Amino acid sequence: MRTYPSNSPEAAARIVALAMLADGHVCHSEMQALDALHAGARLQLTPQQLRAVLRGLSEDLLTSAYPQWGSTCQMDGHALGTLLDEVSDPALRATTLALCRQLAQADAHWAPAEDRLMARLAQHWQLPEAAPDPSGRAV
Repeated sequence: MRTYPSNSPEAAARIVALAMLADGHVCHSEMQALDALHAGARLQLTPQQLRAVLRGLSEDLLTSAYPQWGSTCQMDGHALGTLLDEVSDPALRATTLALCRQLAQADAHWAPAEDRLMARLAQHWQLPEAAPDPSGRAV
């Protein structure tokens, strides 16, 4: 897994990318939401840089020792903790978690893997956890 400097836009963007991949795929609505939410600008990246981080994470996950793609997106606790520790700035954490929540819901489906990831992010960063509401939006 490649590394990024602590509190860098790329470190935060990788966590956002992980949220997009948590359910095993990135759908068209998530990519549209990425642009509509101005995620790149909110993380101080160009849209191209943000997509490069998403592509880089996908490549890293594919070259890991996972037997199939569906399990690729389920990182072990230690590896995930290492990635989360790269973002320690409270404001960047809050922005990153908000983007993760919004993007996880872009396909109008709150998958169990997304739920687990959001809970882990909130717990690790000691931020309020969001749960899906009946309409499928994170609250």
